[in-house]
Order: sequence, then structure tokens, then C-alpha cells
Amino acid sequence: MKLIQGKSLNNFGIILSFGFIFFCFLVSIFSYFIIPDNSRFSNQMHLEINSKHPGFSAQFIIIPNENSNKQNFISRMFVGNMYPNDEILISSYNFNDNGIEYRDLYDSEKKNIEYSKFPKGSDKKTIETKYIKTRKYIFGTDNYGRDVFGRIVLGTRVSISIGVIAVLISLLIGVTIGLISGFYGGVIDKFFMMIINIFWSIPTLLLVIAFSLALGKGFWQVYVAVGLTMWVEVARVVRGQVISEKNKEYITATKVLGFSDFRIFYNHLLPNIIGPILIISAANFASAILIESGLSFLGIGTQPPMPSWGSMIKDNYQYIILGKEYLAIIPGLSIMLLVTSFMFLGNNLESYFKSR
Repeated sequence: MKLIQGKSLNNFGIILSFGFIFFCFLVSIFSYFIIPDNSRFSNQMHLEINSKHPGFSAQFIIIPNENSNKQNFISRMFVGNMYPNDEILISSYNFNDNGIEYRDLYDSEKKNIEYSKFPKGSDKKTIETKYIKTRKYIFGTDNYGRDVFGRIVLGTRVSISIGVIAVLISLLIGVTIGLISGFYGGVIDKFFMMIINIFWSIPTLLLVIAFSLALGKGFWQVYVAVGLTMWVEVARVVRGQVISEKNKEYITATKVLGFSDFRIFYNHLLPNIIGPILIISAANFASAILIESGLSFLGIGTQPPMPSWGSMIKDNYQYIILGKEYLAIIPGLSIMLLVTSFMFLGNNLESYFKSR
């Protein structure tokens, strides 16, 4: 009975963790269709409403960009709106014969926008419905008046993508070296173990910083730098698993039948050691997110205006003592939730494979 309950809890933990991670994957893919400000990097600045509290609302007159039709659907999905509309913050408005008369949010002087600024044939009802919007800032605004919610959502894309690329690089290098080192042994094993021990002896963060400085600051450079430092754990795990498996009868039988080494690796060894590889990959995914956030906090990770949870904490941590702690706490909680989900998934996968 206890065994059944344990398996049920493990399965629930795996489903719960995987469900949240899958949700984050979907959010990262469709980010620009979720957020109110779908300009590139959600970077529309309105200094008049900087550092507003969560739930704050503002009214805008939207002046459509004539070039917006030049961008296709795929481009909008991955890079956002390259031709964002002009947004005018207003406190009040009314229609007249010449156009829209309005007052700026903190200016009592009346101004006017002509009807010609809107698409041809737009009547008052169409303009009021499509081009006068009230936007609610769910997580408030930052010190530049940007939508914190939009930048948090886009930060999910950075964290998920850094994890995917870093884990793929670490698996490509680590699994290859681990298979070769563990399977052949001898001089080959000693050579690879020497390389592994050299990399293992250097603190991970220092190694990542060194690679980042060598490759330069930027988005892809961080991905490569993190991936190049995470293969060591994978190689050690794979090597140990291969050493324990290579002398078993099924591997001996494949050698007697004359199977190629590549076929033995791909069809026989990898399927039998996939459990530990999945577990270490989940842990590495979480580590990659933490490392990227740390690098961005130090200023050598993803560069502005690209939103990263680490850089958002760096830009706003001083507000913790100024009564606007949410500007730093929200990205911090986002990191915690995603990293915890991957660690929880890895721990439950380990228990799942041990119970089989």
C-alpha cells in the first residue's frame, strides 16, 4: 500500500512540475500575443507613469503605424512588433469637427489630433473602439514606465531558451565524452578524465564568466558559455553508467554478433542509461537559469533592452527599501518557481526510476 502511495505521489509530482514547465514553454513561445505592449522587448517607455503600483490603469490614444502591415505573423511571434504604434497618455478626451481634443495625463493644456492620423474611413465609433484604450498594468510599471508584466513574460523566453540551448550543448559534449571514455577505458579514459578533472576543479561561475568575457557580451554568447561549462557533470554520470553496463551480458552479446560501436551506443547503451541522463538534464536546466540570472545581474549576461529576470532584479533591487519592492520580488519569485519546478521534476524522476 505504501509503495502504491509513493508511486502515486511521484507521478503527481512529475505531472505537476512538467505541467508548470510546459505552461512556461507555451508562454515563452506566444509571449508577444499575451502581453499588452507587444513592441520589441516590450520596451515602450512612458516616463509619466514610472514606478506605478500593480493594478494601475492608464488611458491611451493609439496612433497606428503605417508600416505595421509590412511585418508577417512569424516575425511578430518571435521578435515582436517592429513598427510599434505611437501611444499618447491622456487624462480626458472628446471629439470635435477637426479630430480628437485631449489633455495629457499631467498637463491641463488642450491638444488636438486630426482624423487623418487614423486609417481612412474611420468614424468616431471605430476610433473610440480601436484606438482609445485603457491599459491595466497587472504588475505595475518600472522606473522607465514600461509594463513589468510584459517584461516578466518575455523574461520567461530568455530563461527557457537558455536552459534548452545550454542543456543541448552539455548533452552533446557530455554524452559523447562519457560514452567513449566509459566504453573504451584505458588511455582514452585517462585522457578524458584528465580534461574532466581540470574543468571540474574550476568554479562554475568563474568558468562561465571567463567564457562570457572571451566570447563577448550578448544573447547567444551567454548560451554557449553556460553550455560549455555544464557538460562535465553529464560526462561523469554517463561514464559511470557505461562502466556499470558495458560488461553485462546484453552488451557482450552485441559484440559477439559484430554490431558496430555506434550501434551499441545508440541502440543499447543509451536506452538503458536514459534515466540518469534525464535527471542530470533537469538539474542542469535549473542551474542554467540560475547562472544566466546571475550573469545578467552582474551585467555580463543578456544586454538591455532585452528583458531578463536577473537584469530586472539588478535594475530594481534598490526599490526594496523605497516601498516598491515588487519590482525586484516579482522577477525573483519567477526565477524561484521555474528553478524549483525543474529541481522538483529531477527529484521525482530519480525516485521514479529507482522504484522501477
